[in-house]
Amino acid sequence: MTYTRAKGGRCGSPFPVYEDPVTNLLAAHRGADAERDATVAHILATGAGYAYADIETMATIMSRLGLSDHSCVCVDQTIEAMYVSSTAYLVQSRCGRVVILTYRGTDPSSLGTWLGDADVEWDSAPLAGTAVNVHSGFYLNLRATWVAVLQQLNLAQQGRSLVDPDMTLEHPMEALFVTGHSLGGALALLFALFVTANPGHAGIADKLRAVYTFGQPMAIGEPLPDIARALSPRIIRHVLARDIVPSLPPAGWGRYAHTGQEYRYEDGTWHRQEQPTPQLEHIGEISRALLAGAAPASRRRASHYTLADHGPHRYLAALRPAGRVTEFGDRR
Repeated sequence: MTYTRAKGGRCGSPFPVYEDPVTNLLAAHRGADAERDATVAHILATGAGYAYADIETMATIMSRLGLSDHSCVCVDQTIEAMYVSSTAYLVQSRCGRVVILTYRGTDPSSLGTWLGDADVEWDSAPLAGTAVNVHSGFYLNLRATWVAVLQQLNLAQQGRSLVDPDMTLEHPMEALFVTGHSLGGALALLFALFVTANPGHAGIADKLRAVYTFGQPMAIGEPLPDIARALSPRIIRHVLARDIVPSLPPAGWGRYAHTGQEYRYEDGTWHRQEQPTPQLEHIGEISRALLAGAAPASRRRASHYTLADHGPHRYLAALRPAGRVTEFGDRR
């Protein structure tokens, strides 16, 4: 287990992207049935996308968003032979009131992560006194950093700085947002379920405002447990229309299901869906999606699925608000 800590600084013109993102985050999801917030979606998608980078890059990007002088911690556990490659970032606002927990998705260069994604046999996990079927590979990666992540969140609850735990901040944690892209989204979902179901973590669960995921595969076996349904209003899933990953694992490998509110991006707009993305029935679609991802743009547009639409940069591009500077300093 490795811990890396960094302090986010201040960024000059043309930044910040948002003048006061802490206020934006604190105002969102106050009620159990709160609607999706476009500003929150953009902030969290940025964190989910840059969770693939090193901690210095993550700290820089979050500072550019407007989270100046924040604390950033990376918790990492990699054991290739056990298919474990679990990385979580925690970003704590300068005042301490907001914490963003971001899980990294599948690292293209990590064989262990790919093998973990493919480890789709069910693992019977204890959830609120009931054994629940969850994706074995995802669950293993959640557990790999579970204790370390909880330790950091307990510090945040005490109003301590994650970079310097001996320092007391102005406020303890008031709002926790959990996010991730792809595998990271599945880990974000499982984290929320298990922290909510465990009475010993009630203090953290009470601070959980919402889970925003992007291109998230299914992680829970059918039938969905009651606690997943109860948490559903606070789970916001984003799906690009031709991204194949939200329809995985294929039905032939076991029956899985999505929970939460699904928003699909079509015709330049995010639309709330009445029915969640179903499981892929024909495994051959995976190879076709891989080929479409490397095909010319005209052929790619004609494909039902394409892996090219799964990239975190695709989601971030669809979520960037018009009229604001981007994290690169460009104005859209």
